Amino acid sequence: MPQLQSSSIFVRGLRVHAHHGVMPQERIVGADFTLDIDLETDITQAALTDTLDNTISYADVVDVAQREMSQPSALLEHVAHRTASALLSAFPTASAVSISIQKHNPPMHCECMGAGVSLRLTRG
Repeated sequence: MPQLQSSSIFVRGLRVHAHHGVMPQERIVGADFTLDIDLETDITQAALTDTLDNTISYADVVDVAQREMSQPSALLEHVAHRTASALLSAFPTASAVSISIQKHNPPMHCECMGAGVSLRLTRG
């Protein structure tokens, strides 16, 4: 029987309006953000049993991410680390989490689609 080498649960393009930023106006008005989240986890049992209890629910991942995004922070680095830590805490079967957070139309002296951060946390 073939063995699963690696697997993950992911959410791509989660759009959230939140109040993160260094400038006071960013905290008042807020901005749009997009998150990409990957949770490394063994999905073997879910693949074999077709049972939600044997995996991580995408909806639960979104709930954790939205809860963390609703808490204002100055830096996206802080938001990303806090969110990744909360995801590892909420899902003990996850061995690692990767997250990218992009702020749309950041207040800079240029035109760009977005700017942000990415990080990967492992359990341990």
